[in-house]
Amino acid sequence: MTEENVRWGILATGGIAAAFTAALVDLPDAEVVAVASRTEESAKAFADRFGIERAYGDWATLAADEDIDVVYVATPHSAHRAAAGLCLEAGRNVLVEKAFTLNSREATELVELARARGSFLMEAMWMYCNPLVRRLKALVDDGAIGEVRTIQADFGLAGPFPPSHRLRDPAQGGGALLDLGVYPVSFAQLLLGEPAGIKASAVLSAEGADLQTAALFSWDSGALAALHCSIVGGTGTSASVTGSLGRIDIPDGFFHPERFVLHRDGRDPEEFVLDPADGPRNTLRHEAAEVMRALRASETESPLVPLEGTLAVMRTLDAVRERIGVRYPQEG
Repeated sequence: MTEENVRWGILATGGIAAAFTAALVDLPDAEVVAVASRTEESAKAFADRFGIERAYGDWATLAADEDIDVVYVATPHSAHRAAAGLCLEAGRNVLVEKAFTLNSREATELVELARARGSFLMEAMWMYCNPLVRRLKALVDDGAIGEVRTIQADFGLAGPFPPSHRLRDPAQGGGALLDLGVYPVSFAQLLLGEPAGIKASAVLSAEGADLQTAALFSWDSGALAALHCSIVGGTGTSASVTGSLGRIDIPDGFFHPERFVLHRDGRDPEEFVLDPADGPRNTLRHEAAEVMRALRASETESPLVPLEGTLAVMRTLDAVRERIGVRYPQEG
């Protein structure tokens, strides 16, 4: 790192890569110095769009660029293991889009590699870095609603997505679960940890991707979570956390909320609203800022998005897939 800026490399040039790069542009201490794609043409077009100096037509050149402090991996899930592993092997710090990998085996390999190299590694679970989500977690942890009894959360897109779309392609980790279901699962585990019991049901496409999945989790405390994801119906993306002394409702966009309402027994409802100083609700800059804070502090993982939490979520996603009968071609 330079004294002033953290220097970023962007690996992939799709929509989420563009959104994250736009967020970096809004951070005065972030500098995007290079971008890589599978083709030089795509990398150059992306570089021209964002004023990036270097454009590479392969991943290895980006990984070897010693002017880069951290690489943001924004490929489809199916390539996360290969792309992030390449960067870690080259000594780069890495931020990997969610879902972190296709499965917990790949996730464990990346975590072990990062720890062996002493490199920073983090899943790009921007929800965990959101100021309102952090406030909600603090309230729950402080007992504002008593013991958590139930969690409800949903995330669905209306589609329709054709069979050729990435979201329907098992070879790319397609289906509702890894793209959308990772949010409800991560939300529940943020508050309660890894579940003790998992039940799930799904509707599968002809290709073998889950079009919609419902899951019921249980914990030894007696808490339950009812979660749903879909790529065939747009949901309200709402969430609710009910405890023994009250509840918290997020009416929409639970993974990047603009507001939530705390209901405590015997008290008037309290509304918590996103501070305008924190930027728009859909910003990715909190995630980027946390990565840069951790790098400056010489931390190899973020306390907001700990690697053990990421591994626990991947184990849960594996268990859900086992119950609904979804297996990716790479898994044999």
